[in-house]
Amino acid sequence: MPATIRDVARASGVHISTVSRTFSAPHLVNPETRGRVLACAEELGYRPNRAARALITGRTHNIGLIIADIANPFFPPLIKAAESQARQRDYHVFVADTNEDPVAEEELVHALAKQVDGVLLCSPRMSNSLIEQLSREVPLVVINRQVAGLPCVTMDVGQGARAAIEHLTGLGHRRVALLSGPRGSWTSREIRRAAGVAARAAGAELTVLGPNAPTETGGGALAEQVRRSEVTAVLAYNDLMAIGLIEELDAIGLRVPQDVSVVGIDDITLSRLTRPKLTTVATPTAAAGRTAVDMLLQHDAVAARGSRGGGRSGASDDRRTTAQVMLQTELVIRDSTAAVPADGRPRPEAGSVTPGPHRLAGPGRPTATTGGVVAS
Repeated sequence: MPATIRDVARASGVHISTVSRTFSAPHLVNPETRGRVLACAEELGYRPNRAARALITGRTHNIGLIIADIANPFFPPLIKAAESQARQRDYHVFVADTNEDPVAEEELVHALAKQVDGVLLCSPRMSNSLIEQLSREVPLVVINRQVAGLPCVTMDVGQGARAAIEHLTGLGHRRVALLSGPRGSWTSREIRRAAGVAARAAGAELTVLGPNAPTETGGGALAEQVRRSEVTAVLAYNDLMAIGLIEELDAIGLRVPQDVSVVGIDDITLSRLTRPKLTTVATPTAAAGRTAVDMLLQHDAVAARGSRGGGRSGASDDRRTTAQVMLQTELVIRDSTAAVPADGRPRPEAGSVTPGPHRLAGPGRPTATTGGVVAS
């Protein structure tokens, strides 16, 4: 028979309420007593009942993580890092997939609100005003999107896009295509803005194709448009689109990088396995997952749920940390980019494609932390 809270109290010589406080509010228990209770609990194999604790403390010790597409290789490292970080804080993570559907996002937030202490909303497609409204129902931390007045963790894709364009123009490319991402994507808007600034600064022409599905199929479908546009280089919204594009360019007789240079964004594992290996902008997804969990658990409204002794409403009464953390990205140069020869045809000269990766910066280090407002 499993050990009960009464067994632990008897073995450690304390009242049942002291055992309960040891697990629900350890800072209220004398360190010596707390150590004795925990030692007895470990020896007896006692595990506190989370449902019972939730009734007492108002905390479920659960976190919701809502992501845009679980099939996208960008997300698993973030999920694993968030789950690991949460476990260290005695929290569990419920993962939900929206399949890039903003309606599903809203429905999932409503569904999870009464079952979790807070929600991590990753790459949402909803409007900022709706996200703000939902944050009054449940504490939210937004990942991969900036929303004014809410805690957010973003990756500096703007800096990454600038580095990618500067790399391409440094190789001599003056006609570059940008394959944009899905409609409603903050990341896609940031990439487009930064790429446009970098292209103008270098005297290059930027052709924007999109919006597009952020998948291999979405990238591959643009191969013919890329050919007709007569660009010599492409920056894709993500690695999946870049990989799909490379495959279809090959099918219509264009070689990468001899005829067209291609850069992706994300540095998923597949980008190192393709031929040619993909030049890409590495994004610190694992660091973003860990940071978001820490921000959520520091959120005033999460703490307030416990102090109200089970109240599940009025999260906005105690809001809110508005810290916005931006993590560095880095350009990783591999084999899918090459110099444009003097005749204007994008063929690599001897030695111009150097096996990578060459890392220019360091991902995952904060470039800016601010409580300021940045609207998407």
